[in-house]
Amino acid sequence: MSDLGVIVKKSEDFSEWYTQVVLKSGLADYAPIKGCMIFRELSYAIWEKIQEIFNEKIKRTGHKNVYFPLFIPESFLRKEAEHFAGFVPEVAWVTIGGDTPLEERLAIRPTSETIIYATYAKWIRSWRDLPIKLNQWCSVVRWETKSTKLFLRTREFLWQEGHTAHATKEEADKEVMEILNEYKDLMENYLAIPVLVGMKTESEKFAGALYTTTLETIMPDGKALQMGTSHNLGQNFSKVFNIKFIGEDEKEHYVWQTSWGISTRVIGALVMVHGDDKGLVLPPKIAPIQAVVIPIPYKDADTSTILAKAREIREKLQKAGISTVLDDRKEYTPGWKFNDWELKGVPLRIEIGPRDVKQGQVTIARRDTFEKQVVKEEKLIDTVQQLLEVIQRNLFNKAKKFLEEMITPVKIYDEFKQVLKEKGGFIKASWCGSRECEEKIKEETSATIRLIPFEREEPFSNCIYCGKEAKEVVYFAKSY
Repeated sequence: MSDLGVIVKKSEDFSEWYTQVVLKSGLADYAPIKGCMIFRELSYAIWEKIQEIFNEKIKRTGHKNVYFPLFIPESFLRKEAEHFAGFVPEVAWVTIGGDTPLEERLAIRPTSETIIYATYAKWIRSWRDLPIKLNQWCSVVRWETKSTKLFLRTREFLWQEGHTAHATKEEADKEVMEILNEYKDLMENYLAIPVLVGMKTESEKFAGALYTTTLETIMPDGKALQMGTSHNLGQNFSKVFNIKFIGEDEKEHYVWQTSWGISTRVIGALVMVHGDDKGLVLPPKIAPIQAVVIPIPYKDADTSTILAKAREIREKLQKAGISTVLDDRKEYTPGWKFNDWELKGVPLRIEIGPRDVKQGQVTIARRDTFEKQVVKEEKLIDTVQQLLEVIQRNLFNKAKKFLEEMITPVKIYDEFKQVLKEKGGFIKASWCGSRECEEKIKEETSATIRLIPFEREEPFSNCIYCGKEAKEVVYFAKSY
């Protein structure tokens, strides 16, 4: 691939644009193993920011981080038949250790419910042991056979998975919603990506769950992306793995459980939602580097003075808690550096030339709008802090406007198919609640019910597919 910047427009070839931005910005690279990817420094730094933010959220509510083994005995997966059936096509198996065939196949973790819950059965004896609220940051492997796409669909990806056990259904219900709301805050207030929240249908819920809640949004190509899920597992797993406790009533009970997760696909969403024809555009709250200082020397100017001032500016910004780098590379022109940092999505660029040094000022350029302004040095910190807030808000508002424009209410099935083909996005439609209609629509259009909104909306027509009386309003879309 050419070393030049992005040479495809987002509006003309979205898929190729996305791949070029991911590779050329230094977010990721293809791995030598088919279907896998390398998280480069920039994407891993973004993931660390997400970890930092989300860890603070869950630790505040009493959750703790742990790490369970990568390998899961086949017998554990088979114990929960519905769960196992849901993952069978995607499980990678280990059958030989060294040169010795294993007595039992080991699954490479597609998700950790079974191994964690087999352990919970040992740890939980009394109501005093509850609740257990654990989370792990790890990688999982799902042997995708579809075409893979960096961050969005790869055989190995990074995620966090939370697993909790409670004495009552009410406690588990509360946990599911608390985590869903924390995810929503992370997506909207940090990643600047607006989401719709609601329930999955029975056929779309997580294998083995009582119910699944979800966060969904729309990408610029009109496809939906699931940004995270939070599940109430009921007592399905606790009965299979015999996770029981003696309650305060001195009787034996099965625990109620939840699991929840987000993955590195949210980095793919960041690229698609905010990126432009010049590359990445990172929201300030999630950007590993919030500002870059670029000295602009002139032939007849004192370069050392400009560099000294640039270093001073960088130090001031760093002390104020603004993540800043100084690009003092001599081998590149200022113009080349501008393009390079725009490609990497850094929210603010601060230019310092000889005139700026003389007049005690700097020039600040915004990545989101490319607007420039000259700022006196004494007002630099306040201005940068304000601009970072403005950029964060602007990116969210722009994405929210797009999301709202991509929701289309439809009453007739022919119109449903037309909107799906020509516009995409969420199709808001009335549904009778039957699995048969849901499956037929999926078969005929590839669209699935992405969510049933929590706030029930009155049906505005008969069922979009069968024409019978509708029970609820749902959101359909094609998805990644």
